[in-house]
Amino acid sequence: MPGRPLSLAMPSTPQVSRSPRSLDPLQRRLRRIYSWYTVGFVLFVLLLAVLERWGLSKTWIGFSFMAVTVGIYAAIGLLCRTTDAGEYYVAGRRVPALFNGMAAGADWMSAASFLGLAGTLYLSGYGGLAFVLGWSGGFVLVALCLAPYLRQLGQFTIPDFLGARYGGVAPRLLGAMAAILVSFIYVVAQIYGVGLITSRLTGLGFEVGVFVGLGGVLVCSFLGGMRAVTWTQVAQYIVLLIAYLVPVVWLCVKQTGTPLPQLVYGQQLAKLSEREQQLIKDPLELQVREVFQQRAAGYEAKLRDVPQALAHDRSQAARQVARLKAEEAPLAEIQAAEKRQAGLPRTPQEAQDQWRRAQLANEARAQPLGGMPPHAQQFSGDPAGSAAERQQFDESRRNFMALVFCLMVGTAGLPHLLTRYYTTPTVGEARRSVAWSLFFIALLYFTAPALAVMVKYEVFTQLVGTPMEQLPAWISQWARLDPGLLAVSDVNGDGVLQLGELRISSDIIMLITPELAGLPFVVSGMVAAGGLAAALSTADGLLLTISAALSHDVYYRVLSPQSSMTRRVTLSKALLLATALAAAAVAAYRPADILYLVAAAFSVAGAAFFPALVLGIFWRRANAWGAMAGMLTGLSVTVYYLVTANPSLRAALGIPGEAQMWWGIQSICAGLFGIPAGALALILVSLLTPAQSPASPQQRALADLRRPPMLG
Repeated sequence: MPGRPLSLAMPSTPQVSRSPRSLDPLQRRLRRIYSWYTVGFVLFVLLLAVLERWGLSKTWIGFSFMAVTVGIYAAIGLLCRTTDAGEYYVAGRRVPALFNGMAAGADWMSAASFLGLAGTLYLSGYGGLAFVLGWSGGFVLVALCLAPYLRQLGQFTIPDFLGARYGGVAPRLLGAMAAILVSFIYVVAQIYGVGLITSRLTGLGFEVGVFVGLGGVLVCSFLGGMRAVTWTQVAQYIVLLIAYLVPVVWLCVKQTGTPLPQLVYGQQLAKLSEREQQLIKDPLELQVREVFQQRAAGYEAKLRDVPQALAHDRSQAARQVARLKAEEAPLAEIQAAEKRQAGLPRTPQEAQDQWRRAQLANEARAQPLGGMPPHAQQFSGDPAGSAAERQQFDESRRNFMALVFCLMVGTAGLPHLLTRYYTTPTVGEARRSVAWSLFFIALLYFTAPALAVMVKYEVFTQLVGTPMEQLPAWISQWARLDPGLLAVSDVNGDGVLQLGELRISSDIIMLITPELAGLPFVVSGMVAAGGLAAALSTADGLLLTISAALSHDVYYRVLSPQSSMTRRVTLSKALLLATALAAAAVAAYRPADILYLVAAAFSVAGAAFFPALVLGIFWRRANAWGAMAGMLTGLSVTVYYLVTANPSLRAALGIPGEAQMWWGIQSICAGLFGIPAGALALILVSLLTPAQSPASPQQRALADLRRPPMLG
């Protein structure tokens, strides 16, 4: 029945002062349940491996992984269904630190971390370590500056904290809107990942995969809220940990004979660097680079007189269609020519934007190593080189540090992550929970750099140089799914794959690792199931944050304070469903790569929440006017820079002109400007407006944050 406690949990909601010792029976029960769950998952994978040897098709293996794992998550969601607000929003505040750390690890290991991190390290080399450093450092800020204090106040949501600390309706509503914006950007990236993985597992089209995978998101969070999400995320973390470690350990054994990739990948990096130098000087690679340079020069010539070039392309396309029709060419050729004609830019401005992007893309492909920097190179450019090389080096270094800063501060401002620490029984458990979170995340973050190096070494030494007709089948399968994810073209016409002729998206590096290493397909299915678990776990937390902001902070706290608990929870479920469908509709358009969407959410989260939360805790003079000014200023500056400094967003929104960057800072680091601007606005406006009375409820709430029990 709704509201009945899950057998995993204690039957009553504990008080804040409850001793951790009283949780021992629950922890023993949880350890036993999840130990058997882990054994069962391993046996399930082994069973599928045996069935694959006996002839079970890849399609059935993919469907089996998806059906069984999502079925388990759905069963937990059904067992945890509830209409109690405390259970629905904060899991009854009874989750032990160890398991809350695992749940936070799954909540954190989103599609960006599971799929995108190793891919970004593959494409960016040393520069990709900014993500590892920034995200890891963010948890230090959470542990020191936020988690214990937020748990001490004992609220349900981040807007709850803003309402209690600053008072009035406006800070709460502004916080709710910011939480919705941040979480929606983030959840679109997760559902994009869900569609990508579902397509790989089942063979369905991407758009269909998005909505099929969406069902897995909803069954976990729709019925049981945070209680269901918590226990599901623990199960999901176990799946994604096994799925992440198995292929990289296997690949490490294949290349080095050692099952410890974190310790030995340095020797593979040295070999990779040698191979990179060989490819840079390879005559066939130089041929490919020359072709791309010629293509870039062609687009550059078109850009000198866009209207004339566009008119010439239209005339040539029309003559081609007419010629094919006159010659009674096959229908497929005529339709292809008509499609090319219809795909021409409609206006000179559209043509200019499209050709500029094509020019830049071809110029990048004309660079050594297909536009990738040498893996061990710290920053692009040369500090002792020409003026242009010195500028490139300085900008690269600035962007690295800016990205680390944005990711650190953004981590400490993510509403769905901070809400996770409301679920612990005590403030001390909240502190320990952050430590466990960092431990469980580090298990994967220490492995991602090794995975990137070993995959890259495999591509550079085994795949490059393969005759086109002998390329493995998985390449054509991914290319058919989406050419934007993987594309191969024989640019120089020699019938052999060169590195410059291969384009791989960062989003699929993790997914292709088992097939690249020659592992059985069951490992590929397991990796996809792990990625699905990562995307589902984060999507669950994000959707719950959005629905809680609407139902609890807007509806209950502002519009209808007298509404019943059951009505509030029911409304939250309906809003969660509507939000999930809206996010799936946006994700179906593939708005950007996963990692960019997530990094944008971090900049927005840091600018919107970090100054208001931290100064609200540590600066007594901060008031409601200052908090609102800081949040609005931070959000405005960040969103403005995200849009104006990104060519793709400018084109999508119809903004003419080229991207405008400040000091060479890329749009992914927009929080570098928004976060300080928000903090400065908060301080100035707070000083220029009346201070809160020491006897006000807001100052009493601040005093509660600093009570001695907080230190325990």
